[in-house]
Amino acid sequence: MLALFYIFIGIAIGVSFWQITRIMNLRGVIATDEDNAKQGKYSLVFMAFFYAMMVYCLIFMNVIMLPESASIEGEHDDNLFNITFWLIGIVQFIMQFIIFFFTFKYKGNKDRKAKFYADSHKLELIWTITPAIVLVFLIGYGLWQWNDIMDLSDEKDAIVIEVYSQQFRWDARYAGEDNTLGLGNVNYIKGINTLGVDMKDKNSQDDKQVTELYLPKGRKIHFKFRSQDVLHSAYMPHFRAQMNCVPGMVTEFGFTPKYTTEEMRLKLEVIDKTNGINKIRKAKGEDPYEFNYLLLCNKICGASHYNMQMKITVVEQDEYDKWIAQQPTLASVIK
Repeated sequence: MLALFYIFIGIAIGVSFWQITRIMNLRGVIATDEDNAKQGKYSLVFMAFFYAMMVYCLIFMNVIMLPESASIEGEHDDNLFNITFWLIGIVQFIMQFIIFFFTFKYKGNKDRKAKFYADSHKLELIWTITPAIVLVFLIGYGLWQWNDIMDLSDEKDAIVIEVYSQQFRWDARYAGEDNTLGLGNVNYIKGINTLGVDMKDKNSQDDKQVTELYLPKGRKIHFKFRSQDVLHSAYMPHFRAQMNCVPGMVTEFGFTPKYTTEEMRLKLEVIDKTNGINKIRKAKGEDPYEFNYLLLCNKICGASHYNMQMKITVVEQDEYDKWIAQQPTLASVIK
C-alpha cells in the first residue's frame, strides 16, 4: 500500500510539472536542432542510468528471491523461470540499447530528412515466426510440467493427504494404512468433526486429523484440497506449488520433497552469511537462522487472510514414521 501511495505521489508531481510548463509556455511549439541535440544526449544519460539500475536489481535485490526448489518437481518450474527470464532479459537489453541509441543517432536535424522504406515481408516473417517458435517451446515445457504434478494415476506409493481450508485456518487429514481417504462433506460437520468426515465410510476409520503437516523427504505426496466456505488458495512457495481450494469440489496435485527442514536451514544459513543478512537480523534481535516451510493462502479470503498459514516440517522417512504412528485415528476421537 505504501508503494502504491508513492506511485500516486510521483504521478501527481509529473502531472503538476507538465501543467506548469504549459502555463508558463516553457515548451516551444517546434523543436530546434539544439533541442534535439540535448534530448539525444539526455537519452544516452538515461540509458546509462537505466542499465545501472537493472544491474543493481539483478545483483543486490537477488537476496529477496526464493532459494532453490525444495521439491523435485519444482526444479522444472525454476528451469522454466530461468529460461524465460534470460530470454526476456537478453531481448530487453538489446532493444533498450537500440531505442536509446537510435534516439541519439537519428535525432532531428533540419539538414537531414527521413527516408521511407516499404514493408519487408522477410522481416515480418522473422519477427513473427521467431517469437512463435519460442512461445511454442515455453508453453510446451509448461504443459509438460503441469502434467507432471497433476498426473497422479500411477503414484500408488504416494502419501495421500487432504488439506482443508476455512476462514482463517488450515487443517489436514492423513489417509490411514489403507492409504485411502474417507468421504468428506460439509453436511457432516458436527461437534469435533470439523472436517465433515463421513464416519460411516470404512475408509474414514483410520484417517488421522492434524494441524501441522509432516512430510517425508523423497516420498511423493498426493494432496487433495477442499474448502468449507470461500475460495482459498493453497500456496507452498518453497515447493513451487499452488492450487485453488474450491467449495463443493476436490482439487489436487502432488510433489516430492527433496530437502528436510534442517537441510534447507543450513542452505539458507550459508546464503544469509554470504549476503550479510545475518548481521541485519541480529541487530533486530531476530534468530538469524530461523526458517520453516509454510502453507499459505494466496487468495484474499477475508479480514484475517494474512494470518492463514500452516507449518510444514519435512523430515527423514524414519522420523516421519514415528510421528504418524503417534497420531490418533478419527475412529478413536470421533465416536
